[in-house]
Amino acid sequence: QVQLVESGGGLVQAGGSLRLSCAASGRTFSLYAMGWFRQAPGKEREFVAAIRWSSDSTYYADSVKGRFTISRDNAKNTVYLQMNSLKPEDTAVYYCAAAKIAATWDYWGQGTQVTVSS
Repeated sequence: QVQLVESGGGLVQAGGSLRLSCAASGRTFSLYAMGWFRQAPGKEREFVAAIRWSSDSTYYADSVKGRFTISRDNAKNTVYLQMNSLKPEDTAVYYCAAAKIAATWDYWGQGTQVTVSS
């Protein structure tokens, strides 16, 4: 089992920045990748970014490319999402997720609210 705890959400003005953190504990050695998803009110959960646990490969949704950066600190078992140039449409609950194999997200955090005001 892997446990995920997100932090770093909050309220920010459009154009501002936030950094989300996701601390993983448990059987982290078994992970293939970690990622971030988000869900806005009335919308389905959508993929934001992902990073392989044992390489530098990263993946982004088109809507956040060039603005968001995903990174990890293996020593701390923590993944970060640096969000710059935030827009009101980035407002959502952001969830951290972990995968044991490709394209299968097995573990989820509780979510952290990000609100971008115009």
